[in-house]
Amino acid sequence: MGKTTGFIEYQRVLPVLRRAEERVRDWSEFHGHMADTILQEQAGRCMDCGVPFCHTGTMLGGAASGCPLHNLIPDWNHLVFTGNWRGALDLLHKTNNFPEFTGRVCPAPCEGSCVLGIEDEPVTIKSIESAIVDRGFAEGWIVPEPPLARSGKRVAIVGSGPAGLACAAQLNRFGHWVTVFEKSDRVGGLLMYGIPNMKLDKSLVQRRVDLLTAEGIRFVTNTAVGHDFPTKALREEFDAVVLCGGASKPRDLPIEGRNLNGIHFAMDFLHSNTKSLLDSQHSDRKFISAADKDVIIIGGGDTGTDCVGTALRQGCKSLVQFEILPEPGESRAPENPWPQWPRIHRVDYGQEEAIAVSGSDPRRYAIKSQAFNGDSEGNVEGIRTVQIEWQNSTNGAPVISERSETTKMWPAQLILIAMGFLGPPREGLVSDLKLETTDRGSLQVDGNKMTNVEGVFAAGDIERGQSLVVWAIADGRKAAQGVNQFLRDPNNLIEPALSNC
Repeated sequence: MGKTTGFIEYQRVLPVLRRAEERVRDWSEFHGHMADTILQEQAGRCMDCGVPFCHTGTMLGGAASGCPLHNLIPDWNHLVFTGNWRGALDLLHKTNNFPEFTGRVCPAPCEGSCVLGIEDEPVTIKSIESAIVDRGFAEGWIVPEPPLARSGKRVAIVGSGPAGLACAAQLNRFGHWVTVFEKSDRVGGLLMYGIPNMKLDKSLVQRRVDLLTAEGIRFVTNTAVGHDFPTKALREEFDAVVLCGGASKPRDLPIEGRNLNGIHFAMDFLHSNTKSLLDSQHSDRKFISAADKDVIIIGGGDTGTDCVGTALRQGCKSLVQFEILPEPGESRAPENPWPQWPRIHRVDYGQEEAIAVSGSDPRRYAIKSQAFNGDSEGNVEGIRTVQIEWQNSTNGAPVISERSETTKMWPAQLILIAMGFLGPPREGLVSDLKLETTDRGSLQVDGNKMTNVEGVFAAGDIERGQSLVVWAIADGRKAAQGVNQFLRDPNNLIEPALSNC
């Protein structure tokens, strides 16, 4: 694929992002694009590797490997290399409903499984994907394509995040009438309010929602199913239901002082900031502010990084990010072989910005939070921590030991907990429908994504557990296949009305 000797002739090149010192002053996207000639060279690095692991989309040894959507990466790389951008877009859309999202926010497990990456830098798959779809919009190639026929079946989707939108798009293409319920005031779920604007501009989310609306999908906002819309009505008015509400229950940190003012879950911080930005450019002041405060972020994942970038833009006084795990190495560990996603040290956009502002990486590794400290008025003013050491026990399970001499008190007037999520809330739909859950608290589903209740399906984080946007899209598409099979009349098959299914 690409150019036979491209991987030898061309070195890996990434888009030049906006300078960190500049972008922390606004909320505009920091992503950049490369010139067409450079993009074609980068696509030409794609090897004729025989077995392209980049689109395997599987779990190996408990770790992700390749693209969960099974994107036909070598094929559209070849089309880009030869200048056939329209063909590349058509091929990309066959497996990915929303490449403008994944091309911006996905960590690219495909690149971690690139064969070229065994001995060299992998192909810049993510950058090429983003360039393909952005060109498609710029050229006017992406337009509404409603189905040519309708089945008469009605499907309700609860939740408008990436899983819900992907499921809705696919079911609509199958010809079913689709209604998507969203509890917030805007459609998009995690894409709208969980990811900051500088990482994913909300106009791009709205643009795709407008396309889906034009294709016949109905969106109902400000409606929490089970509260504003009765669960009974959901079952009576629709032929099938797909739950895509995400894993919205955050993991808490129940240590001394947790009830102090100024301690918030990360998603509350991010949601309020983006909503205020969209509503009033922050003039309404209806957001949790980090301005002029010492900020501590507990959690080293993507959500923690988004908190870093947001707090910097709000004008925090200082910022530190805690990670309980040890600092990863610069290269793969023996227990993390290719083609697994490489667990190595990286500097994401938030840390890069913190370094530009303060001169140092904000992350502190192998650190455990012991207690929050407050003032006489009940406001948080600091947190006590201790350094820990990770060791393996005789059975291989990790064991943590505290180094008591490393106890330290950190000043903080704002603390954000970004420690992940534990699945959906038990109250509401889960209890109303008597849905079975796994040991991890996620909804139990079969191979077609159906729950223990006939006609009720689930997709995305609500059944997988906290994961990536790309996995949510893949799960939404899988659930749509299951729903379509469930609704299909064997005497009157409703075939997909469009080619990009």
